Amino acid sequence: MTRAIMIQGAGSNVGKSMLVAGLARALTRRGLSVAPFKPQNMSNNAAVTEDGGEIGRAQALQARAAGRAPHTDMNPVLLKPETDTGAQVIVQGQRFATLRAADYARAKPQLLAPALESFRRLAATADMVVVEGAGSPAEINLRAGDIANMGFAEAAGLPVVLVGDIDRGGVIAQIVGTQTILPPADAGRIRAFAINKFRGDTRLFDSGLAEITARTGWPSVGVVSWFEDAWRLPAEDVIDIRSTPGGPFKVAVPRLQRIANFDDLDPLASEPGVSVDIVEPGRALPGDADLVLIPGSKATISDLAHFRAQGWDIDLQAHLRRGGNVLGVCGGYQMLGREIADPEGLEGPPGRVDGLGLLDVRTVMRPAKRLALTQAVYRPTGDTVQGYEIHLGETTGPDSAHAWLDVDGRAEGAASPDGRVRGCYLHGLFGSDRFRAAYLSRLGAQSDLCYDTSVEATLDALAAHLEAYMDLDRLVSLAGPSG
Repeated sequence: MTRAIMIQGAGSNVGKSMLVAGLARALTRRGLSVAPFKPQNMSNNAAVTEDGGEIGRAQALQARAAGRAPHTDMNPVLLKPETDTGAQVIVQGQRFATLRAADYARAKPQLLAPALESFRRLAATADMVVVEGAGSPAEINLRAGDIANMGFAEAAGLPVVLVGDIDRGGVIAQIVGTQTILPPADAGRIRAFAINKFRGDTRLFDSGLAEITARTGWPSVGVVSWFEDAWRLPAEDVIDIRSTPGGPFKVAVPRLQRIANFDDLDPLASEPGVSVDIVEPGRALPGDADLVLIPGSKATISDLAHFRAQGWDIDLQAHLRRGGNVLGVCGGYQMLGREIADPEGLEGPPGRVDGLGLLDVRTVMRPAKRLALTQAVYRPTGDTVQGYEIHLGETTGPDSAHAWLDVDGRAEGAASPDGRVRGCYLHGLFGSDRFRAAYLSRLGAQSDLCYDTSVEATLDALAAHLEAYMDLDRLVSLAGPSG
């Protein structure tokens, strides 16, 4: 019989995604077949699945931790913000609609059925399903029609473990306050609590645990010490992107407002000889950068206007005059061209804008989204590159004659005649060790990292960390039969 348990947070960014990944690896190492699941996620950092859809990157990492291929059933509803008030809605891997927040609230009830369908289909393949909530169940203003937290737990009959973040302070109030504000039926679904991100000797919080248990009646399943190597795992949320000091080779990355699919940065940040500098709005691109990497975007034309508003277009010209290099990936690639046209208004009002003009190519947005796991060949060396494509646009022009990748027999990407400005649609390419080494070597840097080995070792270390700081036997005993 398949069992399941749901990990919810007393707030956003308490570390739910990392805990579920660690639990998936720990329970897998105990011999269980484990499947991760998140009914609703909000992220522009998506992963492409083998069944031809997209899910949140955190669920892809959790699948990896469980030794499974990512599948659209692991995250049946994915919200991809395009503006401050609207998002593209992905259901079971495919585009469902683009909705404003108020419209999505009205649409939520019809999304519970596919979420439950995916959950039950996934549960049929596993001994244990570890379900991740979104945000916090204490947001009771969102309870009507909820499919992310208690609404889904109720529909699927799931027991819940509530996680608090002690690093931000007030963790006793987080846990006790959540019980106080929840409707009794929802509070009754919570079987235990855990504390995450503790710095120092966890025994110092023993009296805090006693206070929480006395006030809520819930037992603790652990106080999880701060996991120092969390940064080595692929980041899901834009707020998790941070500068990473390393070696002398500096990669500058402008933080776009709608930055998307930024997993290209994770292998570079892990390189001992590379420093990744995330350039915040209002700050100039650093003059000592060796490479400026313009990442993907969920709203390319809007982010291009934002890029110019920061003066980064002027900084980029100065960077090239100093002999620097530029790489644009997906939306960043489109920005580097001469023109971006969106005749059907797929990412905003219909129209066209001038690009940065550093590549002699033009992009036209098309309704059909390309979603594909891709194996490419890096032309200069013949090395195989694993990656994925997730984009709307078609980009063509004279500089496409300088393509530097081959994908299934077709040329991919473009480069300036001197090779210092390059772009492509292939995400995740820096995860391929031989390509990353060759690319960095061309720019005068050295690669000393086996990235996949590093991620696997970090997942194993995270699992051991949770075994040390959580009562996993109790947590497993609390899991109930999947609904």
